[in-house]
Amino acid sequence: MNANRKFIVALLATGALLTGCASNSSQPYGYNSGYGSTSTASAGYGVIESIQVVQGEARTSGAGGVLGGVVGALAGSQVGSGSGRTAATVAGGLAGAVVGNNVEKNRNAAGPEMYQINMRMDNGEYRSVTQDSAYDLRVGNRVRLVDGRVYRY
Repeated sequence: MNANRKFIVALLATGALLTGCASNSSQPYGYNSGYGSTSTASAGYGVIESIQVVQGEARTSGAGGVLGGVVGALAGSQVGSGSGRTAATVAGGLAGAVVGNNVEKNRNAAGPEMYQINMRMDNGEYRSVTQDSAYDLRVGNRVRLVDGRVYRY
């Protein structure tokens, strides 16, 4: 009974540590990066000069880390006895979490397909916005930039 309790505590501790391994990008899929300008205006009008397909950043959901942590903890619990077994369980869980997260990241290495839209704004500055879809946008379209996303105007 005591070994099961230690295993559960080690498993919960591993799960708590793994929540820090999950990747949450602070920038959404419609982020704004000005080229030739440092302005961060959230709205404006302009004309599309070019649209390029780019690869987005590879992201992990954390599921690989959690699954790796569980498998590593189970493997570690088979080693040693007493406090050595508890240490092996925790170490196995941490190592499994790191390996699982890396496997998931490598599996998703290409990242999602994104569109970099380069515009000349009405005030003369050039802006570049990367977003997950180009919808019906074409070079030469008059567009509106609202909160980091481009819409046909």
